[in-house]
Amino acid sequence: MNFDRIIAVRNKKTIYRDGDRCIKVFNEDYSKADVLNEALNQARVESTNLNIPKVLEVTMIEGNWAIVSEYIPGKTLAQLMEEEPEKKDEYLNMFVDLQLRMHSEVCPTLNKLKDKMNTKISAADLDATTRYDLHTRLEGMPKHNKLCHGDFTPSNVIVSEDGTLYILDWSHATRGNASADAARTYLRFWLKGDEEDAKKYLNLFCKKSDTARQYVEKWLPIVAASQSVKGNAHERELLLTWASVVDYE
Repeated sequence: MNFDRIIAVRNKKTIYRDGDRCIKVFNEDYSKADVLNEALNQARVESTNLNIPKVLEVTMIEGNWAIVSEYIPGKTLAQLMEEEPEKKDEYLNMFVDLQLRMHSEVCPTLNKLKDKMNTKISAADLDATTRYDLHTRLEGMPKHNKLCHGDFTPSNVIVSEDGTLYILDWSHATRGNASADAARTYLRFWLKGDEEDAKKYLNLFCKKSDTARQYVEKWLPIVAASQSVKGNAHERELLLTWASVVDYE
């Protein structure tokens, strides 16, 4: 394989371009099961009507696992928002519309969002009483079967050269409640220190999906607790501050 250039460096992985292929190389200590699960998730989502890069192969490169998929020429929505701040609201509208289109899809072979969240809440650095409250709240939330991305951010949306929107990075994909997915996106904006855009995003999502803001907010402690298991120490600390059930009663 010829690595033309590095596209991105993320936690425990480096993404390269090799002509018309994209190669995501994972660090040697990355779980084999997680790599294979990510490739399987992406392959499963290929069966929907969404535009996503197709998986071409899963292989090993110098002892490290790698996923090879189609390379989509274009820019991420995050890049466009930074380059054209005057069009940020327009891009944010595109972003929410795409998320709602994704939530209209069903992918029954994916794992259940609630199962994944219950496992992560159990592993969260929280006292037993708080974990119990979060598990109870999660079980009481409506059960849906919508396609959820799990990390839907502007950096995971590519605008191709012909204007088509592609969604990247399906490692966290599940089937479940769309408002939980929205709560995760809101927290991702917030963790970047982008509180203004976080509020704009949530208002747009609730308006376009006809969802009460209070309903999405009920998901915030649950999502924050489940996401606190991974990530850097600073993010974990911030997420754990959101994991208080009382704040949203």
